[in-house]
Order: sequence, then structure tokens, then C-alpha cells
Amino acid sequence: MSMPPQPDPQGAPNPQGTPNPQGAPDPSAPYGTAGAPVPDPPKKKGPGKWIALGCGGCALIVIVIVIIVIVLSAAGGGGDSASDAPVATVESTAGSESTAPEETTEEATTTEEAAEESTESGSSEVPEEGENALASAESYIEIMAFSKKGLYDQLTSEYGDQFPEDAAQYAVDNVEADWNAEALEAAKTYQSEMSMSKEAIRDQLTSEYGDQFTEEQAQYAIDHLDG
Repeated sequence: MSMPPQPDPQGAPNPQGTPNPQGAPDPSAPYGTAGAPVPDPPKKKGPGKWIALGCGGCALIVIVIVIIVIVLSAAGGGGDSASDAPVATVESTAGSESTAPEETTEEATTTEEAAEESTESGSSEVPEEGENALASAESYIEIMAFSKKGLYDQLTSEYGDQFPEDAAQYAVDNVEADWNAEALEAAKTYQSEMSMSKEAIRDQLTSEYGDQFTEEQAQYAIDHLDG
């Protein structure tokens, strides 16, 4: 009795009727058995797309917040500056108008009072050698005729009394002298002892190298000469 031919395992058809090459996985085989195909690993979704979307959304939110803050700050700052500026200006103007005239008036009053006191009392302070200079000036006036300037030069001259300038000025300011009378006395001396003409006497009385009387004092002397 002959045996039926056995199918070749290498060329045996699979259940779908297609030959199964040697070593090829059988798609119909249950997962995990020999010859079952190995499934492809699942594809992972990349996180880059979601990260990009998240960053973009955050940036947009930040920009919106910044814009809102700027708008609110501008509105609040404008209101403060508009309300404060006029007040500061008014206060500054009012202060300057109220204080400046009073200070100016007080200074002017003080200056006027000081000038009046100085005029009424004369020199209130006596220099260190003022009294000695005054005594010397009185002696010169009694001896001969002097102009105020001539007496001052005599008191300060290195060939004269050599008083300090402040002491000499004090002396000529306080000596009891009539400068018109002094000019007339000097003119009479020139006329009687030197036989000088009135014009020559006038020049001698007013010369800076002579008696140094003023023009008015010299004219008074010429007008009151005899002859």
C-alpha cells in the first residue's frame, strides 16, 4: 500500500493559499508565537510642536500685560502732572510777590537810616591817632591860613606830621575852621607882603602846588580883598 505524498513544510501553503517562504513571518500566526510578525514600534509624537505653541502663547500674554500696564501708567501719570503743575506755579509766584517787595523795602529803609545817622553824627569812630592829629590841625590853623586839602597834606606828609591818612582825615573833618575865611586871610597876605595881582592871587590860592583852595573859596577871597 503506498503512502500519500506529504506536503513539503518549506513549500506548504499558508491558510490564505500563498506559499510561505522559509523563514518569513506568518501574518496569520498569533502574536507571540513562532513565526508571528514583530509589530512596528508606535511612533512618538514630537514635543517640539507643543513647546513652540506654549512659548508663543506665553509671549503673547506677556505682551498684552505690558501694553495694559503702560496704558494705565500713562493715564495715571498724566492726571498727576496735570493736577500738580498749576499748584506749584501759583505757590511759587505768590511767594515771590509777597516776600520780594518787603525785603527790598526793609533794605532801603536800613540804608537810609544809616546814611542819616552818618550825616548827623559825622565820624562815630575816632582813629587811633585822630585826637592828636586834630590837636595838631588846630595849632596850624591858629598860626597861618590853610585850606582843607593843604592841611591834610601837612598832617600826612613825610616832611610834616606823618599822621596816618585816617587820622588826618578825621582831623580836617572835625577842626573848627571857616575855609572861606582861611582863603581870604591867605589872599591878604599875598597882596600885602608880595604885592600880587588878584589874578595871580587866584592862581596861587587854587594851585595844586600852592594853597589848594577850591575855586569857590578863592573867588570869595578875591571878592573881599581891599582895593
